[in-house]
Amino acid sequence: MPDRPTDLAVSVDGLVMRYGDKVAVDGLTMAVERGTITAVLGPNGAGKTTTLETCEGYRAPQGGSVTVLGLDPRRDRRELLPRLGVMLQGAGAWSGARAMEMLRHVARLHAHPLDVEELADRLGLGDCGRTPYRRLSGGQQQRLGLAMAVVGRPELVFVDEPTAGMDPHARRATWEMLTDLRHAGATVVLTTHLMDEAERLADRIHILDHGRLLVSGTPLELTRGGGDATIRLVVTRPFPEGAPESLGRALGPLTAVTQLDEYSLVVTGPADSTTLGIVSRWCEEHDVLPESLALGQRNLEDVFVELTGRGLRA
Repeated sequence: MPDRPTDLAVSVDGLVMRYGDKVAVDGLTMAVERGTITAVLGPNGAGKTTTLETCEGYRAPQGGSVTVLGLDPRRDRRELLPRLGVMLQGAGAWSGARAMEMLRHVARLHAHPLDVEELADRLGLGDCGRTPYRRLSGGQQQRLGLAMAVVGRPELVFVDEPTAGMDPHARRATWEMLTDLRHAGATVVLTTHLMDEAERLADRIHILDHGRLLVSGTPLELTRGGGDATIRLVVTRPFPEGAPESLGRALGPLTAVTQLDEYSLVVTGPADSTTLGIVSRWCEEHDVLPESLALGQRNLEDVFVELTGRGLRA
């Protein structure tokens, strides 16, 4: 049964966005369910930033429609803004403002903000609270941006590359914050180039390329490969020309061989000791020296390269 509009925090239907002659978003349709963490992934230029900026009300759709919390993000902006939190990569703070001054200012704009001191302590902002924004490290700016986005207790939070430049401790604290928001009933829409981040946090993932939705699913659904196992082969020097086709012939028609880059490929299909033996013999016959040969399931980066033919930062 299709989702009712009230089940959705974000509904994008046939969205078209252009920059001059370039089509940035090409008839995109996707949905974000309430109370979830949803990751929107894509290589640079895939259209994800334009899509989210349209959802946030910064751009007007040139075709199709966007609904956020049941409202039009442009026409109903005044009603919608108090219910949204937006974390931009540049954080959106004034360059000369001190970190805690900026956070307190944003908190005063909301009717029932979170406790500023507790929030700052949780995200590790206490030591840099008197530092002007322009002198904060990249990771500190990201933490301040997240604090500013969530201090107003939003129903829906858009976060763009939330852990860029953060150390492992701050990254873990950010993950916990986003997970706690979801547990409290808020919806989080996340963009990231870190696949472990998307796989760990997201309930659902949308993969975009060239302004179109390629696939949607849970992390498990996307990496499971329809129940097939995978073998990941990483080598010490570039594969010889025609390696995927050659290995594919040796393995037979029940397997698929996808070369991810010069040094790695993935075999998808019935993977067992016999398959491993064929791969090992193929390496020996073709003077290929494995660095690692692992049996398991595909990861998100494998899936992405298979779908788009390029890496996330391409």
